[in-house]
Amino acid sequence: MTRPVLVMKFGGTSVANIERIKRAAEKVKREYVTHDIIVVVSAMSGVTNQLVEYVDQTHANYDAAEYDAVVSTGELVTAGLMALALQNIGCDARSFSGVQVPIITSDFHSKARILDIPADNLRQCLNAQKIAVVAGFQGVSQTDGRITTLGRGGSDTSAVALAAAVNAVRCDIYTDVDGVYTTDPRIAPKAQKIGRIAYEEMLEYASLGAKVLQTRSVELAMAYNMPVQVLSSLEDSIGSEYPGTLVCNEEEIMEQQLVTGIAYAKDEAKISVINVADTPGIASYIFGPLADAGINVDMIVQNVSENGTTTHMTFTVSRRETELALKVLNDNKDNIQFDRIDTDLDVSKVSAIGVGMRSHAGIAAKMFKTLAERKINIQVVTTSEIKVSVLIASEYTELAVRALHQAFGLEAVA
Repeated sequence: MTRPVLVMKFGGTSVANIERIKRAAEKVKREYVTHDIIVVVSAMSGVTNQLVEYVDQTHANYDAAEYDAVVSTGELVTAGLMALALQNIGCDARSFSGVQVPIITSDFHSKARILDIPADNLRQCLNAQKIAVVAGFQGVSQTDGRITTLGRGGSDTSAVALAAAVNAVRCDIYTDVDGVYTTDPRIAPKAQKIGRIAYEEMLEYASLGAKVLQTRSVELAMAYNMPVQVLSSLEDSIGSEYPGTLVCNEEEIMEQQLVTGIAYAKDEAKISVINVADTPGIASYIFGPLADAGINVDMIVQNVSENGTTTHMTFTVSRRETELALKVLNDNKDNIQFDRIDTDLDVSKVSAIGVGMRSHAGIAAKMFKTLAERKINIQVVTTSEIKVSVLIASEYTELAVRALHQAFGLEAVA
């Protein structure tokens, strides 16, 4: 009789050393009693950073394909060690690289997207009653067969995609936290762990600064209706005991909070393109080249200038992409025809998230009032059905998070 398949992903801190790899292997063995198992592993903590440093020291303007060839090796090491650890405790296991699975991706090195995962090799492994240990974060280019990587946090995406490919019952993401909280407990000590969170809410959490799951992994989970659980590898519990936070359909959550949580991102940069022509199509001249360069633009505000014939276009990007964004804009100055570009790296984005917002008005007003009472100036605002985000000066980030967390009744009862 075919057993259900469970995907178990272990992040860098969960496999940081041999002792933790062995601890993770014991968890896999406990789940193997009732499930066929695919294990997905990240590189050991700190290894990817070291590999990136090696690349930077070797060639400042590196070939992206060779960059991927280097930084993908961290996961290969962990996969081999995990397979050995499992064999050592009596579990038949073998490791797979992304190429061997194969995880077929686009050709965009260092930020590739998964296109297809033929599951025959994995199913053959599982049918032979072996545990498949897959190196996360990597795949193989559909065009030339070169190694690709999926971007930071890409092992989460690997795990969810593999779970979808084999119709797994669930994908458990083991990390150094025991679930998703209403906000960062380091800022708000009374933050509560969320038992169940809707895909859409988790997607907002991931895209708005929460580092628990990679955004693309949540997109895939929602697209394929794949339950994903976040839990701690440092505790004794295993995923089948449901000790963490389950990311699932909204319909599976009995009680919905008006606001589920407060997220923040400190790695934001605000860019203002000053005095561009206020004509149809000007936005495409700005944001088209940025998109072509793979730069993700978030909050966008357009203001008409004092003379009424030009406009100021303000938007945010990830701080690490600021220099590239400025280069792209300056390279296209002849088309955009702006006077100057202003940048501000000292900003943070703070967001209130909750599917309950769909049926309740006044969330934004309460958010603005709460911040105004703390003398916190709002620079940019964006909204969706289930979130309100504001851009503020970085120095007020923690004050804003604590104030909003309390204002929306998210504090744990003592």
